[in-house]
Amino acid sequence: MLTPLERVAFLLVVLVSLGLATRGALRLIRIIGRGRGRPNWSLAWRRLPDVLFLKTASLEPTFRARTLVSLLHGFVAWGFMYYLLVNLGDVLQGYISGFIFLGTGLIGGLYRLGADLLSVAALIGMASLFIRRFLLRPSSFEVRAGTTLYPGARIGIRRDSLIVTLLILFHVGFRFLGESFRVALEGDADAWQPFATLLAGAWSGWSPAALDIGSHVGWWVALGLIFAFLPYAPYSKHIHLGMAPINYLLKPERRSMGELDALDFEDESLEQFGVTRIEDLSYAGLLDAYACIMCFRCTDACPAHETGKVLSPAALEINKRYFLNKEGGQLAAGEQSSLTLTEFAISKEAVWACTACGACVQVCPVGNEPMRDILEIRRSLVLMENDFPEELQTAFRGMERTVNPWNVPPEERLVWAEGLQVPTVEQNPTAELLWWVGCAPATDTRAQETARAFARVLNAAEVDFAVLGGREQCTGDSARRAGNEYLFYELASANVELLNEVAPKRIVTTCPHCLHTLLNEYPAFGGQYTVIHHTQLLQELIADGRLEFEDAESPLLTFHDPCYLGRQNGVFAAPRDSLKLIDMDVREMPRSGAQSFCCGAGGAQMWKEEEAGQARVSEERLREAQESGAQTLAVGCPFCMIMLSSAQQADDPLVVRDVAEIVADRMKSGDGAFDPSSP
Repeated sequence: MLTPLERVAFLLVVLVSLGLATRGALRLIRIIGRGRGRPNWSLAWRRLPDVLFLKTASLEPTFRARTLVSLLHGFVAWGFMYYLLVNLGDVLQGYISGFIFLGTGLIGGLYRLGADLLSVAALIGMASLFIRRFLLRPSSFEVRAGTTLYPGARIGIRRDSLIVTLLILFHVGFRFLGESFRVALEGDADAWQPFATLLAGAWSGWSPAALDIGSHVGWWVALGLIFAFLPYAPYSKHIHLGMAPINYLLKPERRSMGELDALDFEDESLEQFGVTRIEDLSYAGLLDAYACIMCFRCTDACPAHETGKVLSPAALEINKRYFLNKEGGQLAAGEQSSLTLTEFAISKEAVWACTACGACVQVCPVGNEPMRDILEIRRSLVLMENDFPEELQTAFRGMERTVNPWNVPPEERLVWAEGLQVPTVEQNPTAELLWWVGCAPATDTRAQETARAFARVLNAAEVDFAVLGGREQCTGDSARRAGNEYLFYELASANVELLNEVAPKRIVTTCPHCLHTLLNEYPAFGGQYTVIHHTQLLQELIADGRLEFEDAESPLLTFHDPCYLGRQNGVFAAPRDSLKLIDMDVREMPRSGAQSFCCGAGGAQMWKEEEAGQARVSEERLREAQESGAQTLAVGCPFCMIMLSSAQQADDPLVVRDVAEIVADRMKSGDGAFDPSSP
């Protein structure tokens, strides 16, 4: 197909393009290499099938939100993936006279059918996405005033999106156009290329010379655009095509998306705690910047942003990318960056607005973890600069002096259990179950009602259990997510020492934050435990027939998924099953399960004033519950209970109750039938 001169010219284009692209790729590798830690390559190999087929080929993470838009993106992505084969075939056909890639048989026919269908699908998908982003311009793509945005990024986001859009439209479009000229030149309809054949009819009457020129132009523009773009790719948003699978392959292995890396305070060589500058991030945190597709799904899911705060997880990743584009050469050479992250990537106000709910991580189609960056920045602000909201000082002081943020003396941790059979480990050292009560159920007046109800259930089911009583102390979750890693280190070390001494067979807790910390974060301190949530135990006891219930009218309920129970630890069915097994009518809110909206307490927000916005996070979630039409809002977390109850007005008929309270009131041994008007 190509003349000798064209072959030489194309070869020169390829060599120059690959040379420049390699230079950019090596720069990128050196930048990522500045990050802390190193990938586990054996883990990457084990993940390879899942990443290739589930994450990449099927685009499963993309379909977690925006179903129609995800399908359009799928058309583009699947077409572009297939074009790796198409481009190879076109180069070979251009260089080898008379060569037909994969032949004229069934395999070759299926190949051409795939190219034909996916070309049209990619063009439809890309044109639709172009209209959406540049003409319809949904608010999702707008960065809120007050949100930190690196200079040039506001224009750069649209510019880079336009470049990638035009690349795909012209690359696929000219290849498809060129193929239609080739079909017309051959004179026979190609049944394996129905759309190209249909377009070929438009060229009837053209001379063979004109059709040959058209085929040549299509070939050169389609392939020329790719090789012209390659040197720019490491600086563009399109680099996510390669970096997204790599991001999934090389992420450190974690028990939960919320598990944080422990700091070794015994290592005297450590001079930096947390993350101050971009080079302080882990290699995974730097990879995130290059994997980001700038789709803003994380920002849409963020409860802080949704209630009018200046936090935008997408802006954080985008700012990292544009900063690396500018100063990446210095970083690659081992030099220090010119600005701290709070100076160019995210404001301190936004840092402290995060509820650490994990919604941004869960919804990201490329595996990014902006929440982790934010919590690492908090560590630096607290430990390196002593810069944090003043309100947190009270909680910190309480955890330091009385080992709980409520500042309640340890000797009062069992006051809630007066009049109930709640044995301590000293009284029942061989208990089958250790109940980790948690600070809120032990000290907060409203949450104590949950503890009392759960105790009634355990006794009715004749569960062999014990509590730590005055020896129990805060797990340190709030300290860790507030950035006070040293305080968490002290609490965790003491708790692990105590628990290893007690050696519980199984631990149950009514607080998802305690569950998460005991199960996922204490292993780093030498504590390996079997930990379940109280709704899991309730489900187990009810299913086993160990509880008897009264027949009573069932009010309509809706269940609020706590972030650290559902999204962070995958417990979705147990609380619902516990309610359904006692014939409760459960109606789902629009955002439930993994897409549940936060109550606003996580990330140590419980202990500070919420940043300015259009509404409080708890108010937004309560509104959804009210609009569900339910009489009762069931929860499975004391923090959720406190936040959602406090968001209510005095005349609000909706009742907020823990699942344990609902179950206890339906028991035959309880105080009677369930009363939806109970406090």
